[in-house]
Amino acid sequence: MRKLLALTAGLAMTASLLAGCSSKPADTTTAASEAASTAAESAAGEESKAAEGTDSSSKDGLKVALCVTGAVNDMGWCQSAYDGLLLVEKDLGCEIAYTENVGAADMVATFTDYAANGYDVVIGHGFQFGDPALEVGELYPDTKFICIEAEAAADNVASYVMKCEETGYLEGMLAASMSKSGKLGFIGPVQGASLVKIMNGYEDGAKEVNPDIEVQTAWTGSFTDTALAKEAATAMIENGADVIGHCANESGTGALNAAQDAGIYATGDSYDQFELAPKAILTSAVYNVPELIKTAVSDIQEGKFEGTVKKLGMAEGIVELAPYHDMESVIPEDVRALIEEKAEAIKSGEFEVPCDTAPRN
Repeated sequence: MRKLLALTAGLAMTASLLAGCSSKPADTTTAASEAASTAAESAAGEESKAAEGTDSSSKDGLKVALCVTGAVNDMGWCQSAYDGLLLVEKDLGCEIAYTENVGAADMVATFTDYAANGYDVVIGHGFQFGDPALEVGELYPDTKFICIEAEAAADNVASYVMKCEETGYLEGMLAASMSKSGKLGFIGPVQGASLVKIMNGYEDGAKEVNPDIEVQTAWTGSFTDTALAKEAATAMIENGADVIGHCANESGTGALNAAQDAGIYATGDSYDQFELAPKAILTSAVYNVPELIKTAVSDIQEGKFEGTVKKLGMAEGIVELAPYHDMESVIPEDVRALIEEKAEAIKSGEFEVPCDTAPRN
């Protein structure tokens, strides 16, 4: 893997963001006081961040809160969790609330506010929420905490880890198959284990197809800054990359836009992102977070909660590639067959994608 040196100076300003794990727009609800307001309003049945046009005050279901690091309409990582929250409201009769753009400094306070306001289940969507869940969980033993992509477990804390490296591997194979320059680009936000494994999987898959391929990489330091991701992708494109991948949450939209503007290919992440850049996106890694969240909450309702770390992948139907959409005619039949064959091997257990969480750059 080759880190794009040209990005070093331009992205140095993001170093301070690494400690916080996400950038926070000034006008978003991230402060503890605002999170408390959200929880209190929801508890009182007043105006809250519940889904518009739905009744979120069912007396029969659990009170479930969601915390995400970005916006719930990002057509990516955060929206996948929000879709899950809407699913537990609709199918399980739960009362719901959520807080967007939760930075690392606010995670403990936001969790505490929801627990103190009587929420039965608090979900943290991202590896960063693991330690806050353990800390607050000790103070509120009757509240269940669910963490996605963390490794936290306790009597009232459970984590679900998705094998995102599997779809990362397939995307890398596809990208290498479609590249004419022999150069790819991949952009991530911060070097958390759940993100590093995707980037490494992407590189490993690409090198299965072309051992000599060059994978340029960059960590922008932000989950939400689309301009930074676009800057990074543009630098890679100028350096010869003709396929761009990402695992950068909301900020990844900038990378996709850069690819489409340059007339090259890209792969999406977390959600079927085809509509964001239909002239560029070959496919997307899709994580079935809605069903995962519904199952986790249903288990709590049914008294089957286990304070463990569960790892789920393609074999369980939790991660998969999105359809090729309009790109199906662009991708050669033999390439599609290659990807399908490898996907089936992963599902059956015939091939195991290495889960490498050690940064290579």
